[in-house]
Amino acid sequence: MIKYLSGYLTSTFLKKRIKDIEFFMRYPIEVQNQLINQLILYAKDTEFGKKYGFRDIKKYQQFSERIPICKYSDLESVIKRIRRGEKNILWPGKVKWFAKSSGTTSTKSKYIPVTNVSMSECHYKAGKDMLSIYIHNHPKTEIFFGKAVRLGGSHELYKNYNTFYGDLSSILIKNTPFWAEKICIPRKKTALMSEWETKLENIVIETGLKDVRILFGVCSWLLIFLKRLLKKFDKKKINEIWPNIEVIFHGGVSLKPYILQYQNLFEKSIHYYDVYSASEGFFAIQDQRKVEDLLLLLNHGIFYEFIPVEDIDKINPKIIPIDKVELKKNYALVVSTNSGLWRYIIGDTIKFSSISPYRISISGRTTHYINSFGEELIIENAEKALNATCKKTDSIIHEYTAGPIYIGEKNSGSHEWIIEFKKHPKNLYYFRDILDNELKSVNSDYEIKRYKNIVLGPPVIHVAKNGLFYNWLKKNKKLGGQNKIPRLSNDRKYLDSILEIEKKL
Repeated sequence: MIKYLSGYLTSTFLKKRIKDIEFFMRYPIEVQNQLINQLILYAKDTEFGKKYGFRDIKKYQQFSERIPICKYSDLESVIKRIRRGEKNILWPGKVKWFAKSSGTTSTKSKYIPVTNVSMSECHYKAGKDMLSIYIHNHPKTEIFFGKAVRLGGSHELYKNYNTFYGDLSSILIKNTPFWAEKICIPRKKTALMSEWETKLENIVIETGLKDVRILFGVCSWLLIFLKRLLKKFDKKKINEIWPNIEVIFHGGVSLKPYILQYQNLFEKSIHYYDVYSASEGFFAIQDQRKVEDLLLLLNHGIFYEFIPVEDIDKINPKIIPIDKVELKKNYALVVSTNSGLWRYIIGDTIKFSSISPYRISISGRTTHYINSFGEELIIENAEKALNATCKKTDSIIHEYTAGPIYIGEKNSGSHEWIIEFKKHPKNLYYFRDILDNELKSVNSDYEIKRYKNIVLGPPVIHVAKNGLFYNWLKKNKKLGGQNKIPRLSNDRKYLDSILEIEKKL
């Protein structure tokens, strides 16, 4: 009885968030303008605010003219000071927590400040909205009558300075509010263990006999966890262990390469809801049942600006606020946040599928693409092409990465794909030709470069040994948390590193 009463109260509490969501959907420009004014007001007496005259900024135009856009390299020395305990630098007060990036864009880790206000007014607020949207779309849901499994990373003390760093997920788990902690498993001690494989085994033990109805996490790591769960309990389907499982909230990487594997794990269909969350903030949530586009969150402490992708490498790129964006155009995302990031380029690219309300899709990374021959292949192209290829060849991909084979004296250029299959295609050459045609259909630049093999030859498919990508992550100490496989690269750094691991398997 207590379980059902608690579930009812939680559901009732979260339903109230819908009105706030509807408000920023109705008045997006006004909400964003009010938000940037609030951020400037809060930070006016910080070192950064004094440097750029925040007290005098009254309009967006002044803000955009005074404050330069920046990347992590521009802030690195400042963030080192904040990590060492200095106060009132980018944001009022002392910052205790820093989200350590997964490092897919470089081997060097980034430490993104996470303030108390960003946890409460961005990450946890967005988490409540995510659940409230689900309740709104599924009014008969009973997810709060059971438990939610969370997968996360770990955190460490930055010695001598009393600040902490780790995966964003570990920071949020460590500081989880009481309303969420009541339904989440495993316990914090287990969830925050640093050694991934030991933690995974403990999570399986702690959750396997519970009434689990919700899963949270990066879909690639959730998949490994679910397979380990089935093996532990000697079952074929997850529903045999958790008969009331209802929804997976996932983010970090695209679900598309994994969806067939997920469908094979469940006896009956479940719901999948995508979220767009990063170390810098919680940006968007899937708000429609069968439409994958994500609703941009406009009143969660993040002010958005956008750079057309073709301008990203210019000295003075064109930067626009949300009321100037166009549909179906690729933009690099720029954010100013309640963690003290100001006009910060996070490295993701997005497209708007709707401007009333503002809905987006993630198209890739500013650094994760292949453009060695002018083909401008982005992750969005790769995901669509691979998904269609798998359907036509009755195959399932477990993991993949791709990069260039450079033009030589006796060969044209091409793309090399390292693919670990869950279900192999019957004919690899047929798979290659279908993938090639699908890439042509989604990317006209690729199609032009493939003309008569003059610039680009057909793709080269390297079939990976089972467990190759897992072992590569393990060697690079990137198991678990928000770590992920780099999908596309404009050089051979990842390809050669992964192939070197395969030689030893």
